[in-house]
Amino acid sequence: MQLTGKIEPFDSFWEGPDDVEKGYGTFYKFYKNNYLKHVPEDKKINILVISCGPGYFVNLLKVEGYDNVLGIDSGPGKIAHAKKKGLNCRVEAAFPFLESNEENYDLIVAEQELNHLTKDEIFVFLDLANKNLSPKGRLIVHSLNGANPITGSEALSQNIDHYNTLTEISLHQILKFKGFKDIIIIPLNLYVFFMNPLNYVAMFVDRLNTLFFRFNFKLYGKSNKIFTKKIAGICRKGS
Repeated sequence: MQLTGKIEPFDSFWEGPDDVEKGYGTFYKFYKNNYLKHVPEDKKINILVISCGPGYFVNLLKVEGYDNVLGIDSGPGKIAHAKKKGLNCRVEAAFPFLESNEENYDLIVAEQELNHLTKDEIFVFLDLANKNLSPKGRLIVHSLNGANPITGSEALSQNIDHYNTLTEISLHQILKFKGFKDIIIIPLNLYVFFMNPLNYVAMFVDRLNTLFFRFNFKLYGKSNKIFTKKIAGICRKGS
């Protein structure tokens, strides 16, 4: 599939830290705090991580005892980092892999944002992900949050290959439209470095901002309640 994005394929774009090795620690904390509770407890499930980059999410799953995990990314340099860490990752482009794959996965994690795809491409991607899930399989995707009054518009404009931002409402709409079930939209917490006292200051300010944003959105008849920089959607295979 020829994607609209011209700079890099959807699954190879990466805004990770310059110090790739350091990222294994910081992203471990971020992913564990935000996502691990939504990963099935059965450590033998078959998991696919799309756009795995250097394997940060794959590393989390390996440390937590999940043995049957595959990470794919179209960037050979990032996969080289993953292989040095002994992670089961390989060079694959997301769309061709999902189109030709015949193995079902109990969990698919799209580690990069849907924002690098047009809406039509998002629909195709979600159809392919659904096709690759086992009957009770689960999908995790995340997006830049367009509802955040501070970062929403900047996130759309910061990179020329960002085609959209989503909110808790529109992300739920897209997943429902593509037939997924048991959909929940969650905020992604950036403040997960609990050994740092400034973490708690940031959390406090963030909660104050959330209350302020909710009040003002309510004044304009809007029902948005999530204002974190990024949001995630968790759902089950659709019909």
